[in-house]
Amino acid sequence: MKILVCISHVPDTTSKINFVNGDSEFDTNGVQFVINPNDEFGLTRAIWFQEQQAANVTVVNVGGPETDSTLRKALAIGANEAIRINANPTDGFFVAKQLAEVVKTGSYDLVICGKESLDYNGGMVPGMLAGLLGYNFVNSCTELIIDGNSAKAAREIDGGKEVISASLPLVIGGQKGLVEEKDLRIPNMRGIMTARTKVLTVLEPVSANNNTKAIKFEKPVSKSAVKLVSADNLDELINLLHNEAKVI
Repeated sequence: MKILVCISHVPDTTSKINFVNGDSEFDTNGVQFVINPNDEFGLTRAIWFQEQQAANVTVVNVGGPETDSTLRKALAIGANEAIRINANPTDGFFVAKQLAEVVKTGSYDLVICGKESLDYNGGMVPGMLAGLLGYNFVNSCTELIIDGNSAKAAREIDGGKEVISASLPLVIGGQKGLVEEKDLRIPNMRGIMTARTKVLTVLEPVSANNNTKAIKFEKPVSKSAVKLVSADNLDELINLLHNEAKVI
């Protein structure tokens, strides 16, 4: 079985975020980048298939040379090889188009994406990718079992979960639950050393339209200072809740 795991290069949630050029572009200066958490769950599941079912695992990313460190980490975790499509991931359709070309060329049986990336939370790429390929698709996937050419998956729905059977080839949008957090892999020294010798192929992008464009980013409004009200001053509390907070 050939598995392709799509990896996003996203800012660590502890990083301080700023924007430049009239708040139209993300400022990467001083920002630590990591593997997108939803993708990390998918990668760990793929490594399990590698260990238990002799699957071959390839990781792929759309980005510039600055994303190589993230791909190398995925190789250190256990992926067999990596592919970087040398392009700026401008929008969801552009990324899906690049990934679709890789899937077609490599004839992958299973494509594992995160259901959304931590930075833009668009949640568009997995579905678009499946549509471009004509593959079966399961989003918000929390369980995945492969037996030959058949797959059994579970996905979150309102108030419970839905269990689905499908045939390969298959695209999933994975999330927390695909593996337990305690089972996420941390690169060890042997993995880091081995990753240096694994193949990281750089491909040029195929032609694709940029259908959307970011015009401006806005940070959430800063929280105002907390106002303390005396426990015996109920009238003041009601006044603040009604006239300032406007919740009653």
